[in-house]
Amino acid sequence: MFRPKIPTMPQPTGLITPPAAVEPTAVIQHQPTTTPVAPAPATASARPTVQLTPGAVVALIGGGTAVVLVVGAVLVSMLLAVAITGASVAICALVIRSLINTEAKRH
Repeated sequence: MFRPKIPTMPQPTGLITPPAAVEPTAVIQHQPTTTPVAPAPATASARPTVQLTPGAVVALIGGGTAVVLVVGAVLVSMLLAVAITGASVAICALVIRSLINTEAKRH
């Protein structure tokens, strides 16, 4: 049940063809016989441009502030939860230690 199973290499099921031989070819560069054409004027980008209006800037600042406040509140609440848990565990340890010491003194 707990013994590892070693996979076996399966045999090929189809025909295997050897790779085709590649013959080197000569590279011939042709010189253009016509004069080069001036480049076309730059066209407008296909991507939409982002225009920030004053309202959009205020909305971005407000959204960023809200995100920072929410993340800060979550982190502070987690820190408080850890601190409260640590304090309660310390108090429990003191109570248990006190109970053990009083039992030891009675006997």
